[in-house]
Amino acid sequence: MKLMAPGTELDGFTIEDCIHSGGMAHIYRVRYSRGAPDPGFAMVMKVPRMTAGDGAENIVSFEVEHQILQIVAGPHVPRFVAAGDLQHVPYLVMEYVQGQTLQHWLDLPQRPGADEVARLGVAVALAAHSLHQQNTVHLDLKPANVLMRTDGTAVLLDFGLSCNALYPDLLAEQLRKAVGSPAWIAPEQVVGIRGDPRSDIFAIGVMLYQLATGELPFGTPETAGGLRQRLWMDPLPPRKRQPQLPPWLQEVILRCLEPEAAKRYPSAAHLALDLRHPEQVVLTERGRRTEGTGLGTHLKRWLKAAGMDYRPSPLPARQIAEVPIVMVALPHEDITDATLYSLRQAAARSLGTRPGARLACVTVISPGQTSPASDDSSETSVHRRHLARLQLWAQPLALPGHQSSCHVIESGDVAEALVNFAVGNRVNVLVLGAATHGLKLQRLLATVPIKVAMAAPCTVVLVKQALPFELLTEPPPDGPAAR
Repeated sequence: MKLMAPGTELDGFTIEDCIHSGGMAHIYRVRYSRGAPDPGFAMVMKVPRMTAGDGAENIVSFEVEHQILQIVAGPHVPRFVAAGDLQHVPYLVMEYVQGQTLQHWLDLPQRPGADEVARLGVAVALAAHSLHQQNTVHLDLKPANVLMRTDGTAVLLDFGLSCNALYPDLLAEQLRKAVGSPAWIAPEQVVGIRGDPRSDIFAIGVMLYQLATGELPFGTPETAGGLRQRLWMDPLPPRKRQPQLPPWLQEVILRCLEPEAAKRYPSAAHLALDLRHPEQVVLTERGRRTEGTGLGTHLKRWLKAAGMDYRPSPLPARQIAEVPIVMVALPHEDITDATLYSLRQAAARSLGTRPGARLACVTVISPGQTSPASDDSSETSVHRRHLARLQLWAQPLALPGHQSSCHVIESGDVAEALVNFAVGNRVNVLVLGAATHGLKLQRLLATVPIKVAMAAPCTVVLVKQALPFELLTEPPPDGPAAR
């Protein structure tokens, strides 16, 4: 369809100007015509290119985006307004989101530092996690499709290749081939496997690699054979290209880029938690590597990849719910050994039934505990002491297949600090003891667990000591009560 001139009216919308003209679509700034009420936000109209020379995927992609935009919600997607049908003029009207795409950071003369890469990565991961919780997988994440608002949150754009597990996958039905942008497509997408949220994690890994090194990890392959190589090939380690990069960042990036989805982060929330707390990233050979993977490893992966073919994926929301982030809130004082034991037992039960779940141990200390008066009471010393206590408490919970981290938060409001951590890190289960958390007034003993239970966005398990401590040295048949 040819470009529409400013002032053109279409189905109650007035075209203002064309702000983007690409190979797939034209995007216009629009407003309501004839005195319609103001929606409260700026709008754009996306009109797909559908000329005789365009492939069927353009039509299917329009139908997919039309479907997806109406069923996803939240701050990480544009708000849907209206749509035109294929028989007249196909278009999508949606919220116009102000901001810069990730391409802006890639075009800067200097590479962003590790902290900036991590900040951008957290925003994209949380946006992807929000989609996955709605049973939607984007499947075309790339710098041009990620918009950063001025407040630091990410908005995902262009859902033409996406799929929602509760609706028909039109692209899978129409096109039995790899669908996606070659530089960012995940290995399983290459063989037609759609709907796995870890495919988006792979794409985020490609973008993190770009931001950190200025290069694409797999180049821009143009053939099916070139695409299939990522089923068994590893990219050059980022620190080989940029030696100044910290090992923790390489660890995170290469974990995202694992050829097998099962070896990547189990959810985008897990990825965001590592990027937010680099000091807690567990370094493996991935983070220390400065040379490429050996031929033997590639050969084993090649043989395994030869048997991969299309198969349906589970519900994304169910898949990420099976690998929750379990948060345990531990008081730093006024707590008995019996309560500590009961908390550990409750945490073990929450982790043990969910392979891949992550444990986050959190304690909140008051600002008055840190003082520069002496080395023993310095902020660094106090935090280190409480961190060591958390790590000691968590040692028995070092179960195979579970990652854990410990966090000391300084705040005057314990309940608010715990809730904020749970919200910010997309915690699924919060295990909380009926303890004082340092509050000295006995009449306020119950306020912390009650406030947390009322405000937390997740399941809260309130643990109370059920047996005398002398009996806890021999675990009872059913374990201590937790409720």
